[in-house]
Amino acid sequence: MVTHCLGTQSGHPQPRPETRPIPAASTRTVCAHQARRVRIIKWFVVKFKYVFGLRFEIKGLQKLEVDHPCVIISNHQSILDMMGLMEALPERCVQIAKRELIFLGPVGLIMYLGGIFFINRQHSRTAMTVMADVGERMVRDNLKVWIYPEGTRNDNGDLLPFKKGAFYLAIQTQVPIIPVIYSSFSSFYNPKTKLFTSGTIKVEVLDAVPTRGLTVADVPKLMDTCHQAMRTTFLRVSKTPQENGATAGPGSQPAQ
Repeated sequence: MVTHCLGTQSGHPQPRPETRPIPAASTRTVCAHQARRVRIIKWFVVKFKYVFGLRFEIKGLQKLEVDHPCVIISNHQSILDMMGLMEALPERCVQIAKRELIFLGPVGLIMYLGGIFFINRQHSRTAMTVMADVGERMVRDNLKVWIYPEGTRNDNGDLLPFKKGAFYLAIQTQVPIIPVIYSSFSSFYNPKTKLFTSGTIKVEVLDAVPTRGLTVADVPKLMDTCHQAMRTTFLRVSKTPQENGATAGPGSQPAQ
Protein backbone atom coordinates (compact mmCIF):
# COMPACT_ATOMS: atom_id res chain seq x y z
CA MET A 1 0.00 0.00 0.00
CA VAL A 2 1.41 3.40 -0.98
CA THR A 3 -1.39 5.77 -0.09
CA HIS A 4 0.47 6.83 3.03
CA CYS A 5 2.91 8.60 0.72
CA LEU A 6 0.05 10.56 -0.82
CA GLY A 7 -1.83 11.66 2.25
CA THR A 8 -4.80 9.36 1.57
CA GLN A 9 -6.42 6.51 3.45
CA SER A 10 -7.51 3.12 2.23
CA GLY A 11 -11.18 2.48 1.87
CA HIS A 12 -14.05 3.91 -0.12
CA PRO A 13 -12.92 6.78 -2.38
CA GLN A 14 -15.71 9.11 -1.22
CA PRO A 15 -14.75 11.86 1.29
CA ARG A 16 -15.29 10.90 4.92
CA PRO A 17 -17.26 13.22 7.20
CA GLU A 18 -14.54 13.27 9.85
CA THR A 19 -11.80 14.16 7.36
CA ARG A 20 -10.55 17.70 7.94
CA PRO A 21 -10.11 19.64 4.66
CA ILE A 22 -6.66 20.91 3.79
CA PRO A 23 -6.49 24.72 4.02
CA ALA A 24 -6.13 26.41 0.63
CA ALA A 25 -2.95 28.19 1.71
CA SER A 26 -1.41 24.87 2.75
CA THR A 27 -2.37 23.32 -0.58
CA ARG A 28 -0.77 26.16 -2.51
CA THR A 29 2.41 25.78 -0.47
CA VAL A 30 2.58 22.03 -1.16
CA CYS A 31 2.03 22.59 -4.89
CA ALA A 32 4.69 25.31 -4.98
CA HIS A 33 7.25 23.04 -3.29
CA GLN A 34 6.37 20.19 -5.65
CA ALA A 35 6.66 22.41 -8.72
CA ARG A 36 10.08 23.56 -7.51
CA ARG A 37 11.25 19.96 -7.05
CA VAL A 38 10.02 19.02 -10.51
CA ARG A 39 11.91 21.93 -12.07
CA ILE A 40 15.12 20.80 -10.36
CA ILE A 41 14.59 17.19 -11.46
CA LYS A 42 13.74 18.34 -14.98
CA TRP A 43 16.97 20.35 -15.19
CA PHE A 44 18.95 17.31 -14.02
CA VAL A 45 17.29 14.67 -16.23
CA VAL A 46 17.40 16.59 -19.51
CA LYS A 47 21.20 16.78 -19.24
CA PHE A 48 21.38 13.04 -19.83
CA LYS A 49 20.31 13.48 -23.44
CA TYR A 50 23.78 14.90 -24.14
CA VAL A 51 25.44 11.95 -22.43
CA PHE A 52 23.39 9.45 -24.43
CA GLY A 53 23.51 11.37 -27.71
CA LEU A 54 19.75 11.79 -27.95
CA ARG A 55 17.94 14.61 -29.72
CA PHE A 56 14.30 15.56 -29.35
CA GLU A 57 12.07 17.07 -32.01
CA ILE A 58 8.87 18.29 -30.36
CA LYS A 59 5.78 19.35 -32.29
CA GLY A 60 2.75 21.02 -30.74
CA LEU A 61 4.30 21.76 -27.35
CA GLN A 62 2.09 24.84 -26.99
CA LYS A 63 -0.95 22.56 -26.71
CA LEU A 64 0.25 21.55 -23.23
CA GLU A 65 0.52 25.17 -22.10
CA VAL A 66 -3.08 25.46 -20.93
CA ASP A 67 -4.29 27.15 -17.76
CA HIS A 68 -6.86 24.54 -16.78
CA PRO A 69 -6.76 20.94 -15.46
CA CYS A 70 -6.35 18.15 -17.99
CA VAL A 71 -5.30 14.52 -18.34
CA ILE A 72 -2.21 13.95 -20.50
CA ILE A 73 -1.71 10.46 -21.93
CA SER A 74 1.32 9.08 -23.78
CA ASN A 75 2.82 5.83 -25.00
CA HIS A 76 5.48 4.16 -22.88
CA GLN A 77 8.46 2.24 -24.34
CA SER A 78 11.42 2.48 -21.98
CA ILE A 79 12.92 4.31 -19.04
CA LEU A 80 14.26 6.63 -21.77
CA ASP A 81 10.73 8.05 -21.80
CA MET A 82 11.73 9.91 -18.65
CA MET A 83 13.98 12.19 -20.69
CA GLY A 84 11.31 12.75 -23.31
CA LEU A 85 8.75 13.48 -20.64
CA MET A 86 10.97 16.09 -19.02
CA GLU A 87 11.47 17.76 -22.41
CA ALA A 88 7.71 18.25 -22.76
CA LEU A 89 6.58 18.43 -19.13
CA PRO A 90 4.33 21.47 -18.60
CA GLU A 91 4.01 23.52 -15.43
CA ARG A 92 1.85 22.16 -12.58
CA CYS A 93 1.96 18.61 -13.86
CA VAL A 94 2.02 15.42 -11.77
CA GLN A 95 2.30 11.83 -12.94
CA ILE A 96 0.67 8.52 -12.11
CA ALA A 97 2.80 5.37 -12.17
CA LYS A 98 2.63 1.81 -10.97
CA ARG A 99 3.91 1.20 -7.45
CA GLU A 100 6.72 -1.13 -8.57
CA LEU A 101 8.64 1.79 -10.10
CA ILE A 102 9.32 3.32 -6.70
CA PHE A 103 11.82 0.48 -6.11
CA LEU A 104 13.71 1.19 -9.36
CA GLY A 105 16.84 2.57 -7.69
CA PRO A 106 17.74 6.20 -8.47
CA VAL A 107 14.91 6.44 -11.00
CA GLY A 108 12.37 5.50 -8.34
CA LEU A 109 13.82 8.11 -5.99
CA ILE A 110 13.59 10.78 -8.68
CA MET A 111 9.98 9.84 -9.36
CA TYR A 112 9.13 9.95 -5.66
CA LEU A 113 10.75 13.34 -5.16
CA GLY A 114 8.91 14.59 -8.24
CA GLY A 115 5.59 14.05 -6.49
CA ILE A 116 4.40 11.10 -8.56
CA PHE A 117 1.24 9.30 -7.46
CA PHE A 118 2.04 5.59 -7.17
CA ILE A 119 -0.80 3.10 -7.67
CA ASN A 120 -0.82 -0.46 -6.39
CA ARG A 121 -2.58 -2.22 -9.24
CA GLN A 122 -2.82 -5.44 -7.24
CA HIS A 123 -5.34 -3.80 -4.91
CA SER A 124 -8.17 -2.26 -6.90
CA ARG A 125 -9.75 -0.52 -3.92
CA THR A 126 -6.47 1.20 -3.05
CA ALA A 127 -5.99 2.19 -6.70
CA MET A 128 -9.51 3.64 -6.80
CA THR A 129 -8.81 5.63 -3.65
CA VAL A 130 -5.63 7.09 -5.13
CA MET A 131 -7.39 7.95 -8.41
CA ALA A 132 -10.22 9.65 -6.51
CA ASP A 133 -7.64 11.68 -4.59
CA VAL A 134 -5.84 12.56 -7.83
CA GLY A 135 -9.08 13.75 -9.42
CA GLU A 136 -9.92 15.91 -6.41
CA ARG A 137 -6.47 17.49 -6.28
CA MET A 138 -6.35 17.98 -10.06
CA VAL A 139 -9.50 20.10 -10.07
CA ARG A 140 -8.88 21.82 -6.73
CA ASP A 141 -5.24 22.74 -7.44
CA ASN A 142 -5.51 23.25 -11.22
CA LEU A 143 -3.09 20.42 -12.03
CA LYS A 144 -2.30 18.46 -15.15
CA VAL A 145 -2.04 14.69 -14.65
CA TRP A 146 0.26 12.61 -16.90
CA ILE A 147 -0.68 8.94 -17.32
CA TYR A 148 0.64 6.04 -19.43
CA PRO A 149 -2.62 4.32 -20.46
CA GLU A 150 -0.88 1.19 -21.77
CA GLY A 151 -0.07 0.43 -18.14
CA THR A 152 3.40 -0.97 -18.82
CA ARG A 153 6.48 -0.47 -20.97
CA ASN A 154 5.98 -1.67 -24.52
CA ASP A 155 8.63 -2.07 -27.23
CA ASN A 156 6.74 -4.21 -29.77
CA GLY A 157 6.53 -1.46 -32.39
CA ASP A 158 2.85 -0.72 -31.81
CA LEU A 159 0.54 0.46 -29.04
CA LEU A 160 -0.94 -1.91 -26.49
CA PRO A 161 -4.66 -1.74 -25.63
CA PHE A 162 -5.35 1.03 -23.14
CA LYS A 163 -6.39 0.65 -19.52
CA LYS A 164 -9.52 2.55 -18.48
CA GLY A 165 -8.18 4.56 -15.53
CA ALA A 166 -7.12 7.72 -17.39
CA PHE A 167 -10.42 7.92 -19.23
CA TYR A 168 -12.55 7.39 -16.13
CA LEU A 169 -10.54 10.14 -14.45
CA ALA A 170 -11.04 12.58 -17.33
CA ILE A 171 -14.78 11.92 -17.61
CA GLN A 172 -15.47 12.00 -13.89
CA THR A 173 -13.72 15.36 -13.59
CA GLN A 174 -14.94 16.60 -17.00
CA VAL A 175 -11.47 17.70 -18.09
CA PRO A 176 -9.99 17.28 -21.60
CA ILE A 177 -7.47 14.62 -22.58
CA ILE A 178 -4.29 15.67 -24.39
CA PRO A 179 -2.50 12.77 -26.17
CA VAL A 180 1.30 12.82 -26.55
CA ILE A 181 3.23 10.41 -28.78
CA TYR A 182 6.90 9.42 -28.71
CA SER A 183 8.32 7.88 -31.88
CA SER A 184 9.69 4.34 -31.76
CA PHE A 185 13.09 3.87 -30.14
CA SER A 186 13.80 0.79 -32.28
CA SER A 187 16.12 2.63 -34.67
CA PHE A 188 18.67 3.25 -31.92
CA TYR A 189 17.68 1.14 -28.90
CA ASN A 190 17.72 -2.65 -28.49
CA PRO A 191 15.51 -3.62 -25.52
CA LYS A 192 16.96 -7.14 -25.40
CA THR A 193 20.62 -6.14 -25.10
CA LYS A 194 19.83 -2.81 -23.38
CA LEU A 195 22.23 -1.09 -25.78
CA PHE A 196 21.62 2.00 -27.87
CA THR A 197 23.33 4.43 -30.20
CA SER A 198 22.58 8.11 -30.63
CA GLY A 199 19.38 9.10 -32.38
CA THR A 200 16.38 11.38 -32.57
CA ILE A 201 13.13 10.96 -30.68
CA LYS A 202 10.13 12.69 -32.20
CA VAL A 203 7.50 13.91 -29.78
CA GLU A 204 4.12 15.07 -31.05
CA VAL A 205 1.36 16.63 -28.97
CA LEU A 206 -2.10 16.04 -30.44
CA ASP A 207 -5.20 18.19 -30.15
CA ALA A 208 -7.13 18.01 -26.90
CA VAL A 209 -10.05 15.58 -26.78
CA PRO A 210 -12.99 17.11 -24.87
CA THR A 211 -14.96 15.13 -22.29
CA ARG A 212 -17.54 17.74 -21.32
CA GLY A 213 -20.95 16.09 -21.18
CA LEU A 214 -19.58 12.54 -21.44
CA THR A 215 -20.52 9.87 -18.92
CA VAL A 216 -18.92 6.63 -17.77
CA ALA A 217 -20.85 4.88 -20.54
CA ASP A 218 -18.71 6.79 -23.06
CA VAL A 219 -15.39 5.45 -21.71
CA PRO A 220 -14.97 2.70 -24.38
CA LYS A 221 -15.62 5.13 -27.25
CA LEU A 222 -13.28 7.72 -25.73
CA MET A 223 -10.55 5.10 -25.32
CA ASP A 224 -10.96 4.00 -28.93
CA THR A 225 -10.86 7.58 -30.24
CA CYS A 226 -7.63 8.34 -28.39
CA HIS A 227 -6.03 4.99 -29.24
CA GLN A 228 -6.70 5.37 -32.96
CA ALA A 229 -5.36 8.93 -33.08
CA MET A 230 -2.24 8.01 -31.11
CA ARG A 231 -1.57 4.83 -33.07
CA THR A 232 -1.87 6.63 -36.40
CA THR A 233 0.58 9.28 -35.21
CA PHE A 234 2.96 6.72 -33.71
CA LEU A 235 3.21 4.78 -36.99
CA ARG A 236 3.70 8.00 -38.96
CA VAL A 237 6.55 9.37 -36.83
CA SER A 238 8.26 5.97 -36.45
CA LYS A 239 8.85 4.97 -40.05
CA THR A 240 12.51 4.13 -40.67
CA PRO A 241 15.89 4.76 -39.01
CA GLN A 242 16.73 7.25 -41.78
CA GLU A 243 13.45 9.13 -41.42
CA ASN A 244 13.80 8.99 -37.65
CA GLY A 245 17.20 10.71 -37.78
CA ALA A 246 19.18 7.94 -36.06
CA THR A 247 22.94 8.10 -36.38
CA ALA A 248 25.64 5.75 -35.28
CA GLY A 249 27.30 6.95 -32.12
CA PRO A 250 30.90 6.44 -31.07
CA GLY A 251 29.86 3.44 -29.04
CA SER A 252 26.92 1.65 -27.57
CA GLN A 253 25.86 2.51 -24.06
CA PRO A 254 23.67 0.53 -21.71
CA ALA A 255 20.19 1.71 -20.80
CA GLN A 256 17.49 0.34 -18.56
